[in-house]
Amino acid sequence: MIAKDPAKHKLIDLSKRLEINKSSMFSLLGTMEALGWVKRAAAGDTYALGHAFAEFGSSYLKQYDLHQHFQDEAAPVRDRLQETVQLARLAGDQVLYLGKMEAVSPVRLHSEPGMRLPAYVTALGKTMLAQLSREELLALYPQPELTKLTPYTIGHRDELFAQLDAIREQGYAMDDQESVMGFRCVAAPIRSGGGEMAAVSCSMLLHQWEVKAAEARDEMIGLAERLSVPTNT
Repeated sequence: MIAKDPAKHKLIDLSKRLEINKSSMFSLLGTMEALGWVKRAAAGDTYALGHAFAEFGSSYLKQYDLHQHFQDEAAPVRDRLQETVQLARLAGDQVLYLGKMEAVSPVRLHSEPGMRLPAYVTALGKTMLAQLSREELLALYPQPELTKLTPYTIGHRDELFAQLDAIREQGYAMDDQESVMGFRCVAAPIRSGGGEMAAVSCSMLLHQWEVKAAEARDEMIGLAERLSVPTNT
């Protein structure tokens, strides 16, 4: 309650809303004040979060290992989908692959950790490019023509920018055989809180896509949310 509405609730408000009697609430708030978890306003006797949460957030960010977190979280997603899940970050105008949880399949994706691809040809890249401003995008793509990797690759900057507007609204990106023929992919952005952009994706053969597209989209959005660093830290 305090985090959601800082400096709004008094002791009596918290007591009523949480159904904790006033004496117990007084004791709880006193302890939390002493620990730095909450602070009481000088005027009005309302409560807000204390300095301890800034320290917790700083410690969390220092120990946060995105790659290890990905390994832990992506494995059950791969097992549910029975499809390969990948992690990447944006490196200029390219996607740099960081991690891969590979599903058992007779067909392997050619992308491996350390590999780079043009960002505009992948769902991973497009979902990260969508986080940039128009000025940043124009700096990355000063020329209107884009090189095609497949017949389905976006060939013009205006088409790319229009797609990025839609991706920004919907919160995920897809590519339809734009980097590899025979594969479709869905990706969602990870909010790192530190300026570096990352994303997760799931790629699959066309016949699997017809069956699993909605499930894969929801799984990627959920995975990206779990891997994101909360902005209030």
